[in-house]
Amino acid sequence: MSDIDNDTDAPETPAEIPTVHDCIAGESCGQTVVFPTREQYVDLVKKLADDGYSMIIDLCGVDYLEYMDRPLPDDIVAERFEVVVNLLDITHRRRIRLRVQVPEAEPTIPTLFDVHPGAEAYERETYDMFGVVFTEHPDMTRILMPEDWVGHPLRKDYAVGKIPVQFKGAHS
Repeated sequence: MSDIDNDTDAPETPAEIPTVHDCIAGESCGQTVVFPTREQYVDLVKKLADDGYSMIIDLCGVDYLEYMDRPLPDDIVAERFEVVVNLLDITHRRRIRLRVQVPEAEPTIPTLFDVHPGAEAYERETYDMFGVVFTEHPDMTRILMPEDWVGHPLRKDYAVGKIPVQFKGAHS
C-alpha cells in the first residue's frame, strides 16, 4: 500500500526550480551548485560573500568542445567554455560551486578581483590555458606560458605537440 494519496481531482502544481539569489541551482555529490549567467555572476558572488562565503578556494576553466550535450538544468544553455568557482564558508563549514557558461564567440567574463583578490592568479591561469578573458582584471597577462606563446594549451582543439627528450647517457 502506498503512502501517496492519488487524488485525481487535485490540481497539478509545476515543480519549482530551486534557486540561490535568483540563479538556477542544483546539487551534485551533496554540494550546492549554482548556474548564474555572466551578467549575474559578480552580483551573486557579492551576495554569497555577505552570506558567509568569504573564501575562494578554486576557479578554473573547462572546455566542453566535444561534450555539448552534458547534463545541465533545463533553462541553462550549454556553451563551449565554463568557468567553475568554488567558495567556502568557514564559519558554517559550507561549500558552494558556481558554473558559468561562457560562449566561444565571446569568451569573456567579469573578474572577481574586487570581491576576492585571491582570484587574481586563478583568473590569469584560466586566461592562459583556455583563452577566457576576465574583464576589468588588474593584470590579464599570461602566468604559465611565455608571453609570446600562441594559443591556449588546454583547449580541446589545440594541437598536441612534442618535445624530444634526451636522457642522460642515451645515444644521440
